[in-house]
Amino acid sequence: MEKDLEENMEQNQNLNGEVNMELLNNLKQRLESQKAEIDDKDDRLKRLMAEFDNFKKRSAKEREGLYNSLVSDIVVSLLPVIDNLEKAVSAESKDDNYKHGVELVLKQFKDVLKSNGITEIESVGKTFDPELHEAVSSVVDPELGIQEIKEDYRKGYMIGNKVIRHSLVVVAN
Repeated sequence: MEKDLEENMEQNQNLNGEVNMELLNNLKQRLESQKAEIDDKDDRLKRLMAEFDNFKKRSAKEREGLYNSLVSDIVVSLLPVIDNLEKAVSAESKDDNYKHGVELVLKQFKDVLKSNGITEIESVGKTFDPELHEAVSSVVDPELGIQEIKEDYRKGYMIGNKVIRHSLVVVAN
């Protein structure tokens, strides 16, 4: 009987050991499965966050481009007014107060453009750049370098890096 009891206990321990091992293997499999699921969700979250960040950047860039486009459309229609004010300032006048008034209006106009990100394209003395300038004629001048701009017929303007009106220039040599 004692021998049977010992055999019974031994079988019981073997069964408990096998059950414990089986239980341990099941727990390990579930743990690995849940870890893989967490890693997958973490990866999807990171991708979603990156996509959202790209969307915000793209939206901001589109908004800025739209704003610049609208401002440039309005400014293009006002540039002839500035041209005429510049001609009025350079014209001879016997009334200094009148001339000073026109100069103040021109300065105020240019300040408004500057505050909205509109800048004049520098031309005279610079090298001709077809991205910024439009050549209306060329002259031979030994005092100036090759493709150096001698004269500015009409000023050009930019908003940011976008040209809204090219400068009309006379190019030397």
